[in-house]
Amino acid sequence: MTRLTTRTLIFYILAAISLGLLVLSANDRLTPVEGLLGGVARPFLLVFNNTGRSISEAAGAARSLSTLRSQNDALKSQVDTLTIDNLRVKELEGENERLRELLKFKQLNPGYDFRGGQVIARVISEGPSNYRRTVGIDLGAQQGIERGMPVVTEAGLVGRIDKVYPDSSTVLLLSDASSAVDAMLQRSTSRAVGVVQGIAGGQPVMDYITQDADVSVGDLIITSGLGSAFPKGLVVGQVESVRRKDYEMYQQAVVRPTVKFDQLEIVLVITNFKPKPGQPEELTPVG
Repeated sequence: MTRLTTRTLIFYILAAISLGLLVLSANDRLTPVEGLLGGVARPFLLVFNNTGRSISEAAGAARSLSTLRSQNDALKSQVDTLTIDNLRVKELEGENERLRELLKFKQLNPGYDFRGGQVIARVISEGPSNYRRTVGIDLGAQQGIERGMPVVTEAGLVGRIDKVYPDSSTVLLLSDASSAVDAMLQRSTSRAVGVVQGIAGGQPVMDYITQDADVSVGDLIITSGLGSAFPKGLVVGQVESVRRKDYEMYQQAVVRPTVKFDQLEIVLVITNFKPKPGQPEELTPVG
């Protein structure tokens, strides 16, 4: 009973104090006290205010960091996509350029019928006696391909069809040691003839050039049409160096082919030129 009375007394005292403060505040009697209390409390309020602002700024920074990370991941994904798309565009541009060059070659050689094929295999291996340099293409007997047909690009002679399968063929490259091409110098003041033969592990050479023939570095070499194994006028390469000894019957020219055999992607097969029957398919390698 005493405890309840004490609580009631405290309640009435606090109520009286509150009422008194309200009366004093209404009459502006608490202004000095409020100023004093405000001065005492101001440092604490500033601390609480700054702490609250720091917490708010930290929370905002965390949200911004999370947003930036999401945006960064999205941008990385877009960059990866754009990089892939850019590579595809460059690849298509390169392929279109190669096709334009092949089309130009076809337009400059209207007398030939061509079939375009993709290079699908590449074989550069060492056999029992020499290196074999061949490429496989996706054209075969079903596309009208026959053994011996010349194979070219816009840069020049690649070689000839060596083996034919239903849907593919093997091309014996000009640089193979068993390859031989009747050729001549294009320069009108020379027109020297010879045979371009592949060399195992080296560059082709133009052999059987007479000693009195005028051969110079940089001369363009083309097919001569002799022997009817290849049509006349196909570019073979350029003379890189000349080997000449007075006591020998012939001089030789080291040939730099105009076709880059390690970069072949698309080739043309001349389908309306067939080697004359009875022509030798292989010659003994030089060197």
